[in-house]
Amino acid sequence: MSRALGLILGFAADRVLGDPRRYHPVAGFGQAATRLEDRWYADSRAAGTTYATVLVGTATAAGALVERLTRDRPLVHTVVTAAATWTVLGARSLDREAEVMAGLLEEKDLPAARGRLSHLCARDATDLEADELARATVESLAENTSDACVAPLLWGGVLGIPGLLGYRAANTLDAMVGYKSARYRNFGWAAARLDDVLNLLPARACAVLTGLASGRPRQAMTTWQRDAGKHPSPNAGPVEAAFAGALDLRLGGRNSYGDYQEDRGTLGDGPTPTVADVRRTAALARRVGVAAAGLAGIVALGGRRKGRRWT
Repeated sequence: MSRALGLILGFAADRVLGDPRRYHPVAGFGQAATRLEDRWYADSRAAGTTYATVLVGTATAAGALVERLTRDRPLVHTVVTAAATWTVLGARSLDREAEVMAGLLEEKDLPAARGRLSHLCARDATDLEADELARATVESLAENTSDACVAPLLWGGVLGIPGLLGYRAANTLDAMVGYKSARYRNFGWAAARLDDVLNLLPARACAVLTGLASGRPRQAMTTWQRDAGKHPSPNAGPVEAAFAGALDLRLGGRNSYGDYQEDRGTLGDGPTPTVADVRRTAALARRVGVAAAGLAGIVALGGRRKGRRWT
């Protein structure tokens, strides 16, 4: 019960407060990861595997220690679980970025919108026009709803604090070094593969929740099953395809990421996104987040009951 309650309270804190404005633990982890990269970087998978193992292992072990120290003190356990959940979630920050992008696009301030897109993804926005910026925003909102909200909540429901911290560490490393650039193709391989593994089930849960939260489960499921395989990512594909079906949009296409190009296939049968679809997508993402928080609470309670039966 304390785990489930902590997850719900932490989700509520994220929705109301957003990310801490100063001394954010995830930012601190990122700074530590950057310093370690400066010391350990080598253009090899072995170096990158050691790097990812040490950082993710340390975060997970710290969470396991806190879980162990508080598991027999329900009130304290609830508070620290809520704090950890608030720390690792990024749903409110994602929502704010959607609001900013929607406002800039509605005002036709394309230079500012191109610059702001980097807050959501690493796509090269230099030559993107309004509708392409809207598509990039919609796709990033879909993918990050899974990464920044659904996945950490579900790992928290299954494993508690170590699940929350370990997942966020792995996902942060993927965002830092998991690119197919010349520098990170080898060094970032382990971080990228670990993130893929950790998101296999949460991404598919997010796709299901997207259909339910939109009221169009059949369309979301059909588009997911038909089109997800066209996407190069095993996890972004199901989520973006489900959002495309739920919103009756056509997502995907060829994207530029600086020194490499990526073809994301064609997902969905509707029209390509326009500026108005950014706010629609953000509203759906908020509903998916609420559903994920409820599911995480149920998972936490179910795991506790199973443990009691076995003991």
